[in-house]
Amino acid sequence: MKLLVDGYNLLHASGVFGSPTDPPTLETARRALIDFLAQHLPERERTRTTIVFDGKDAPPGLPAEGSHEKMRFVFSRRKTTADELIAEMIAAEKDPRQLFVVSSDHGVQRAARQRGVSFEDSEVWTRELRTKASAVAFPTEKTEPTQSAADIAHWLREFSPSPPHKTPSSQKSSLKKSSSKKKDQK
Repeated sequence: MKLLVDGYNLLHASGVFGSPTDPPTLETARRALIDFLAQHLPERERTRTTIVFDGKDAPPGLPAEGSHEKMRFVFSRRKTTADELIAEMIAAEKDPRQLFVVSSDHGVQRAARQRGVSFEDSEVWTRELRTKASAVAFPTEKTEPTQSAADIAHWLREFSPSPPHKTPSSQKSSLKKSSSKKKDQK
């Protein structure tokens, strides 16, 4: 499945802006987002990922496209927004069922819906991406307790209810005699 990402929309939703020691520029933030995706997406997904950024108000000399860690990133043309470019890319997709769009922009979502393209809000997608990465980094493993047969037998004896105490029949008759003697004495 191809992944089409609304770059600045995801940047805002993810809160990934780079290191506090880096200069606070759009270039730094874009690089941080692309690095974040490279760390969280498996290689197979990265090869099918396109990140679209606004180029409308971009400084002169900004490349039209590039790649990093097998992901492609593109900038919209100077008179076009990233949302418009994404809508064009959705419309041009030959097999819309093989496309997944990440954007919280309602216009982008509407364009996806009209073509039958799956989409998800940037906030939700980022949360799920981080959750998956966390599950891989810290898997929860079910382990069986390791106790010896002797330990188990000991604890069963300790905590199992004791069977009712049976009095041998010889003791029963002597108990009856002693209780009847006590009655006679009264």
